[in-house]
Amino acid sequence: MSGASETVTAGSARTARYVIYGLLLVLALVYLLPLYVMLTTSLKSLDEIRAGNMMALPTAPSIDAWVKAWGEACIGVTCGGIRGYFWNSIKMVVPAVLISTLLGALNGYVLTKWRFPGHKLVFGMMLFACFIPFQAVLIPMARVLGTLGLANSTTGLVFVHVIYGLGFTTLFFRNYYEAFPDELIKAAMMDGAGFFRIFWRILLPTSGPIIVVTIIYQFTNIWNDFLFGVSFSSGANSPMTVALNNLVSSSTGVKEYNVDMAAAVFAALPTLFVYIVAGRYFVRGLMAGAVKG
Repeated sequence: MSGASETVTAGSARTARYVIYGLLLVLALVYLLPLYVMLTTSLKSLDEIRAGNMMALPTAPSIDAWVKAWGEACIGVTCGGIRGYFWNSIKMVVPAVLISTLLGALNGYVLTKWRFPGHKLVFGMMLFACFIPFQAVLIPMARVLGTLGLANSTTGLVFVHVIYGLGFTTLFFRNYYEAFPDELIKAAMMDGAGFFRIFWRILLPTSGPIIVVTIIYQFTNIWNDFLFGVSFSSGANSPMTVALNNLVSSSTGVKEYNVDMAAAVFAALPTLFVYIVAGRYFVRGLMAGAVKG
């Protein structure tokens, strides 16, 4: 009887595992389907696209649409492709991510290890900032950028994303550092270590998991942002998302779906690359943060 029950239990576990794997496979295919359509369409000619079978593989794959999307496609009145806008996004996202991550780490450090009167109120206000919708800050931020002389510039977009992302990065690091032993900080202070030395030598080297989580989160949000980009930039200073929208929404001339899809793939590549390279570290960072929290 014991052996029979063990066999039934093992069979039930195996069946459950097959069902879970099957569901995961189906969901993966559903999520990957748009990427498949984008890639295959970008490699087809217009005649093949007009044939109507978007799920079919290209009969004669060509990267002509990719070449045109990168350096020749017309966006507005200029026909220089998305290349310049792609580099605009790179110049915006890299400093914005690094600055907001570093400031968030410093804020988390101060709010947990160098508490001051009213630190809970300050943290509460920064936490509240995480829930303010983008639309509510457009007019105040436009006034600030105009006053600082940063309107319609990549530097202005960096400033906007650093300010808006600071609440999230502070929240991540504050929760992570909350579980860090205070005794180590006190011991370092007794040995003569100051504010920044403790931060650089003790806290930051142990913050790898939460740094990865913060960087991926910020990179994804900033790279994919459209509202701030279209509100605070124009023309040649626009980021990739705005240029892609202008390219796809163009109503003049022949609609080149293969070029649009190629441009969309270019826009998606950086975030895909980040998740493919650092995805496992992202999961580890989330788990480490949950354990520490």
